[in-house]
Amino acid sequence: MNNFDFLDNDRLKKQLEFLVEIDKMKQVFRRTVLVDKSRRENDAEHSWHFALYGMLLNEYCGDDIDVNKVIRIGLVHDLVEVYAGDTFAYDAKGKLDKTQRELDAADKLFSMLPDDQRDEIRALWDEFEAKETKESRCANVCDRLQPLIHNFLTDGHTWKEGDVSSAQVLERMDIIRETSPELWKVVTGIVETSVKQGILKE
Repeated sequence: MNNFDFLDNDRLKKQLEFLVEIDKMKQVFRRTVLVDKSRRENDAEHSWHFALYGMLLNEYCGDDIDVNKVIRIGLVHDLVEVYAGDTFAYDAKGKLDKTQRELDAADKLFSMLPDDQRDEIRALWDEFEAKETKESRCANVCDRLQPLIHNFLTDGHTWKEGDVSSAQVLERMDIIRETSPELWKVVTGIVETSVKQGILKE
């Protein structure tokens, strides 16, 4: 028996079952550690933080940004990792099958929802991945900036673990350069300072 078999409202049942399933995000741990260095952050924490980055920093991504859409993208962009797992940004081998793993996960996870909400959330996820709209580009800026700042404030924790160079970081952050001159100053300042401090390989 499923948890909500007592319901005669099939739509509500599907919605609740999906919400329970995505609780698994709290068990998907990323390579990034919390600023206090006490443990790794999980996907749910990252998505919450991403949404707040979008709420506060969207003004640096251009005019007429639909901030609500950026926040919604933030909340759904990593849901597929419930099944696909988190792939380290600088893991060349892991990236080889990342796209297919995540597409398969999206098909499986979003199909749990009523059709209209399945299509809505899938469209937000697809938009984030495509990086073509101003909202999705702003969302990708937030997704890149949040762990960059965490790495800077944790003495290069994840960079050191992955033997990451400043060139790799700058390449990863390129969408910020393309999208937000003001936030690019944050990126270059962090990279230059980190190299000087010896917490990021030149």
